[in-house]
Amino acid sequence: MKNRLLLLILAFTVKLASAQTLPPDSPAYKRFPGIPPFTILQVDSTNLTKDNLKHHQPTLIMYFSPDCDHCKHQWAEMEKQMNELKKYQIVMVTYQPFQEMVDFYKEHKIAGYSNVKMGRDTKFFLPPFFKIKSLPFQALYDKKGELITTFEGNVEVAKVLKAFAKKD
Repeated sequence: MKNRLLLLILAFTVKLASAQTLPPDSPAYKRFPGIPPFTILQVDSTNLTKDNLKHHQPTLIMYFSPDCDHCKHQWAEMEKQMNELKKYQIVMVTYQPFQEMVDFYKEHKIAGYSNVKMGRDTKFFLPPFFKIKSLPFQALYDKKGELITTFEGNVEVAKVLKAFAKKD
């Protein structure tokens, strides 16, 4: 009995010692893997926050710039496969001037997609949260609001769908 208890304590101690902890200088999204507490100014001048998102629905946050050719290409590829993406809520966020965002919104007829929200990150909250280095940037969250993965630069929609499918 003593040997079993000692073995159990030893195993527990080894498990605790081997547990990896993230260093304090890790990006916030790794230390806090839930959907970040953002506030964005939408095209209709209302605010969208994490709390306004649909609960229990996978979410894609895409940080982009309306004048970025890579971002335009990424959106064009996503738009072609919107039937496959319609079960995910997509939050497109930019730091660029409000009017540039509105122009992109109108030009690409974003209003026609009920699962897509767009807004301006007026507080420049998300780039440091994710440590974004290049655009477009995408963060995928499962239906519990937990981070699945992130992508920087253009990524095939099939790869995004595959990442979501692993967590569905």
